[in-house]
Amino acid sequence: MKLALKLAYRNLMGAGLRTWLNVIVLSFSFVIIIWLKGVMTGWDHQAKTDMTNWEIGGGQYWHSTYDPFDPFTITDSHAPIPDELKKREEAGEIVPMLLVQGAIFPEGRMMPVTIRGVNPSQNILHLPVKELITNDGTIAAIIGSQMAKVSQLKEGDYVTLRWRDANGTFDATDVLICHVFSTNVPSVDLGQIYIPLSTLQEFALLPGEATLITLKNAEESATEYPGWVYKSKEELTRQVDEMIKTKSAGQTVIYAILLLLAMLAIFDTQVLSIFRRQREIGTYVALGYTRQQVVGLFTVEGSMNALLAALLSAAYGIPFLAWQAKAGWTMPIDTSEFGMAIAQTLYPVYSLGLVAGTVAIITITTAIVSYLPSRKIAKMNPTDALRGKLQ
Repeated sequence: MKLALKLAYRNLMGAGLRTWLNVIVLSFSFVIIIWLKGVMTGWDHQAKTDMTNWEIGGGQYWHSTYDPFDPFTITDSHAPIPDELKKREEAGEIVPMLLVQGAIFPEGRMMPVTIRGVNPSQNILHLPVKELITNDGTIAAIIGSQMAKVSQLKEGDYVTLRWRDANGTFDATDVLICHVFSTNVPSVDLGQIYIPLSTLQEFALLPGEATLITLKNAEESATEYPGWVYKSKEELTRQVDEMIKTKSAGQTVIYAILLLLAMLAIFDTQVLSIFRRQREIGTYVALGYTRQQVVGLFTVEGSMNALLAALLSAAYGIPFLAWQAKAGWTMPIDTSEFGMAIAQTLYPVYSLGLVAGTVAIITITTAIVSYLPSRKIAKMNPTDALRGKLQ
């Protein structure tokens, strides 16, 4: 085996430019596949982290009739907070939130919104709800940056807020936009306006009631409460996982094209090498090499392209991938309207399994592609090979 490696290395170096062209193309495959996979992993990590920090915490209790994709369910999706959970609220372990359908009227225009009542003293979610605390009796509200952009509202503006209470009666009041926050989670921003929970409960005639209850920490075995359904963190982030899987499947086409180009170059090189080196093959057989050993030599020679490509890709790929992990990849278009939790700048995340898996897949594929044309050597007649004739 040691002799085969030496001969394979010598033959590759002797091929000169043809070898390095194959190695360069193959090294591009290494770096691009690892980078794109890292971007997907980084997006998955960032999206779940942002959703945890801004919306779902360690999990949630939903009212049994609540469906975030059906706004008509919000009207009836409320119930008193269970007594056991009230004790946890006092300890700062949960965040109850009441949702009420409403509308705002910026500059005479009507915009439907979901009014979210949240406790200004909570510290589980990153929502800047402490801005809702006022001392002059003003009803304060906070909105997201995209909501501010759509409604053309800014900090310090007053806007009329209308809602319908539990008896079906419409009422309205002016609220002060005291803060505009920025988040990567669209479901926290678009179409949402936040006011103090006690204020909304009073407006909607729903004292002590809530629609959602966000937990600070995940629960291994959630307690069942009548009228409430527990949603784990994994269940609430399932859509992100499905989106990442869909995007990863689409990227497989790019990976296949990159590998196809590299493998086609190696295959052609192996075929040409066997055709031009017939006398060398015959000499190996005449010196006592078995046909399978000669096939193995050419297979190792082709596979060594992957080894050289790995070394070359490490030379320029490690600095590039490290820089990307630090600086991130800024999306060329605005991601705020994508409708999913995605930051404007994605930071790739690389793992040992990702790098090792990519190297293993490309190396094995290269070995297979190198072996296929080498099988023809087993059918060669040593005498004809020495004369440079191939049957």
